Amino acid sequence: MAADAETVIITGASDGIGAAAARALQRAGKRVVVVGRSPEKTAAVARELGVPYHVSDFSRLAEVRALAAELLATYPHIDVLANNAGFIGTKRTLTDDGHEMMFQVNHLAPFLLTNLLRERLVASGARVITTSSAGNNFGQVALGNLEHQRGYRSFLVYCATKLQNILFTQELARRWGPEDVQAAAFHPGIVESRFGGTDRGLIGLIYRTPLTRWALVTPEGRADTLVWLATSRAGVDWQSGGYYSRRTPGRLNPQAHDAALARGLWAVSAAMVGMMTNDE
Repeated sequence: MAADAETVIITGASDGIGAAAARALQRAGKRVVVVGRSPEKTAAVARELGVPYHVSDFSRLAEVRALAAELLATYPHIDVLANNAGFIGTKRTLTDDGHEMMFQVNHLAPFLLTNLLRERLVASGARVITTSSAGNNFGQVALGNLEHQRGYRSFLVYCATKLQNILFTQELARRWGPEDVQAAAFHPGIVESRFGGTDRGLIGLIYRTPLTRWALVTPEGRADTLVWLATSRAGVDWQSGGYYSRRTPGRLNPQAHDAALARGLWAVSAAMVGMMTNDE
C-alpha cells in the first residue's frame, strides 16, 4: 500500500455491502478502516483484510461519540467516510437515548458522527458517502413527527429514514462544499444478505418470497456504486449532493427537492444531539 493511500472509514462493515466495499476498496489501494456493531463479525472482516477496526452500536449515541473520538485520535486523514450502517425494525422501539430506533440508527447517528468528524473531513477534503435506498420514494419527512409517534408503519418509517439520508447529503454538500467536502447518497439495490430477513413487513416479504429472489443482487454487486463514489472524481464523475443508482442519478422523492426541509432537518437533528448549528 502506498504511503499516501487514502483512508476510508466504512460503517456497517461487518457484513453485506459494507464488508464487500471494504474488500473492493482495499484491492483498489485504499487504507480501509472497518466499523461494525458486532465485535466478533467486525473483527473477522478486519482479520481477513488485515485492517484496523472499531466497534460501535449506533443505537447508543454515547458509542457514536466514543467512535468519533477514537477515529480522530487514530487517523490524521479521513479521505472518505462511508455512512453505511443501517437497521430495519418491525415495531416502534425507542433507544436508550429516547429516539425511535430506525430514525436514530439510520439518520441521527451518522449525522452526529459526520459532524463530530467535521474538522478532520474538511482538512482532508473528504467525500461523505451515505447508503440510502430507492425506498426514499415511499417516505415522508415531517419535522414535527420525526420520531413517528403518530401513524407508525415500519416500512414507511424505514423509507422516511432513507429520504432523510438524501436530505442530509444535500444539506451537507451545501454547507461544507465551500470547504471542499463532497457528499453523495446512493441506492444499493435489494441486497442478498441477512439485512431484511427478520422484517415482518413489506421489506422482509421481498427478501423471503421465492418469486422475487431473482431480483436480489450479491453484496459485491451492490457495493459497486459505493466503491465508484469512493474512487472517482467528485465534480467530474458525479456531482456533490447527488443521489445515485448504478452510477447514474437515481429517482428522487419530490420532498428531496425541498431545500427548506433539508435545512430544517439539519437544524432539528443538531438540536437533538446537542450541537450548535449555523443556519446560513
